Amino acid sequence: MPKKKTALTIEERLQQALVPAEEQPYEVPENWVWTYISSGFDVTSSKRVHKSDWLSEGVPFYRTRELVKLSEQGYIDNELFISEDLYKTFKKEFGVPQKNDLLISGVGTIGVPYVISDEKEFYFKDGNVIWLKNKGVFDASYMYYLYKTVFIDNQIHSMSAGTTVDTYTIINAKNTIIPLPPLSEQQRIVERIEELFTKLDEAKERLQEVADSFAVRKAAILHKAFTGELTQQWRCENGVSDESWEEKKLGEVALLLSGQDFPPTKYNSDGNGIPYITGASNFDDTHILINRWTDEPSVIAQENDVLLVCKGSGYGKTIIADFKEAHIARQIMALRVKEIIDNNLLLYYLRNKNRFIKEQGQGLIPGLSRKVILSLTINLPTLPEQHEIVRLIDDLLARERTAQQAAEQALASIDLMKKSVLARAFRGELGTNKASEASALELLRQVLAEG
Repeated sequence: MPKKKTALTIEERLQQALVPAEEQPYEVPENWVWTYISSGFDVTSSKRVHKSDWLSEGVPFYRTRELVKLSEQGYIDNELFISEDLYKTFKKEFGVPQKNDLLISGVGTIGVPYVISDEKEFYFKDGNVIWLKNKGVFDASYMYYLYKTVFIDNQIHSMSAGTTVDTYTIINAKNTIIPLPPLSEQQRIVERIEELFTKLDEAKERLQEVADSFAVRKAAILHKAFTGELTQQWRCENGVSDESWEEKKLGEVALLLSGQDFPPTKYNSDGNGIPYITGASNFDDTHILINRWTDEPSVIAQENDVLLVCKGSGYGKTIIADFKEAHIARQIMALRVKEIIDNNLLLYYLRNKNRFIKEQGQGLIPGLSRKVILSLTINLPTLPEQHEIVRLIDDLLARERTAQQAAEQALASIDLMKKSVLARAFRGELGTNKASEASALELLRQVLAEG
């Protein structure tokens, strides 16, 4: 008869549960240990639910996509369900997730954690989601934040290397190595993380408001410019009357040139000929890219013309031509200013009227007629005041852009700060560890003895 295997002692099981010193990724406090997820959880999955068992109502049924949304948002408008009878059968025969268990996405978007925080009924898809049944060694929220770290992310993706679709298997989950502090320290770490994250989220919300309100502040500056409020003090200082502004139609202050389309057969790939701007995709707020040429005569826009996208992609965009000369396509208008108006003032005027211009678009592809543009009216101050308005707008918008960029950079740094907080938390560097507490080794030994 084959010799019966001798059961391992607690100490032998404990040694198996500990990560060898040479395999430990980094140092942790003395009363922490490195262990495997299988030491603190029964790692498994659900029983198979066939697609034919999916219903439109009943007990919620989650796949990876629903789990990810639950993890990120805390709620979901679920579309899939199973029957109450099937759920009860699974619960009786195999068990269902309990409060403080975790689910981890295992296919596609892998390693996303979801903590079971209540006793609400639900079930989940086998193979796609890993179920960590908590033995009481780990605080569930501690594990949630641990799975948010770069350390765990790198570990599980290295396990998935070589697979066609990212996959985090039950075996890989069992062998994932993690730092284990005493249970009370885990809870203090969670409290400290959430305290710091709350402050960072508050700062992020304020910064996002600054970044998002740029368009509103820009509109307010342009409104003040064209109602005379922006240069009211300038007029007082220079003895200019408030009645000096005159109402003009755009047709009186600028010549409007409509573009003309050319077929690709007219393009010169060698770059010889006059540049041809084919559409709004070549526009941004400050620059125009020109990458086609044609020898055919047509409407030619010149340097300092104000260009307006009047049809199709980018409809309503405006910019000042920064080239010597170029042909323009039919979806672009060029406004060549007369001596009575500053071309930059006209540019800002059109940007101030952007909403109105967009509302004039007609047809499936929005389009703007010459008549609409030429009939627009502008209250025109004297040329010296126009130059002052442009100078003030330039200065104020530059300040606003600087503030917006600073806010966006700070927003990016907040995400980095969160990663830093998490990295420090699981190294015992948040100042929460109490060296006098009993080692996590004792907690691990106790659970192994019970199991």
